[in-house]
Amino acid sequence: MTTPTPTWTETALQYLSRMLTRNEGAIAQASAWCADSLAADGLVHTFGSGHSRIPVEEFFPRYGSYPGFHPIVELSTSFHTQVVGANGQRQAMFIERVPGLAEQVLANYSFAPQDLLVCFSVSGQSALPVELLRGFGERGLRTIAVTSAHPDNALAQAADLVIDLMIDGPDAIVSVPGVEHPVGPVSSFLYVAVVNEIKVRTAALLAERGAPPLVLVGARDVGAEASRAAFDAAYAEHARRASTRLAGS
Repeated sequence: MTTPTPTWTETALQYLSRMLTRNEGAIAQASAWCADSLAADGLVHTFGSGHSRIPVEEFFPRYGSYPGFHPIVELSTSFHTQVVGANGQRQAMFIERVPGLAEQVLANYSFAPQDLLVCFSVSGQSALPVELLRGFGERGLRTIAVTSAHPDNALAQAADLVIDLMIDGPDAIVSVPGVEHPVGPVSSFLYVAVVNEIKVRTAALLAERGAPPLVLVGARDVGAEASRAAFDAAYAEHARRASTRLAGS
């Protein structure tokens, strides 16, 4: 079997190094904003449609994460495993481009002044993430865009802070001889790195303030009973914060 040269991993690591170096200041600022929000009993809302829902789940509720990050994902734009037929990919891609849906999503929430949004979109052009970020801004809340900040990127233009993925060409990064288009997208890899940089730095800032977060930890690490207690405590804290933001609650 012929291995492409360079491999996907080699190329992706180059993208990662460049992205982290260029965005050090923005990631530090985003972490400080998140720590300020969580320390003030706020929520850091996270949103992505399509495959950009992946970093939303990476923020919370996976192992090594903690409450305060509030995932907002619309199933109609992010359910990919059917591919074709009912709930298929065509419908999901169509729906996220339809203007007006974002306000219907936002209508479910009553936000607090200390809340903020981290919004993910590689292109920064689909109607749903762009309008949702603008909706947060119109409500006087801070917004962070994690995207590729090319000149026609509406998401980046509307955000208070931009973390630039620096994907200047196609998302797929490896050209394979005999294959017409590049293979192997890099955006999810970069997304996850950004999320965990922010998550770790925010935890450190909270610990410095004497308010360490309630981290989800596995039974393999601390035993079944301690793991269950950690999950229950984190879920209860998430429910406490999130329930105050549901419109009508």
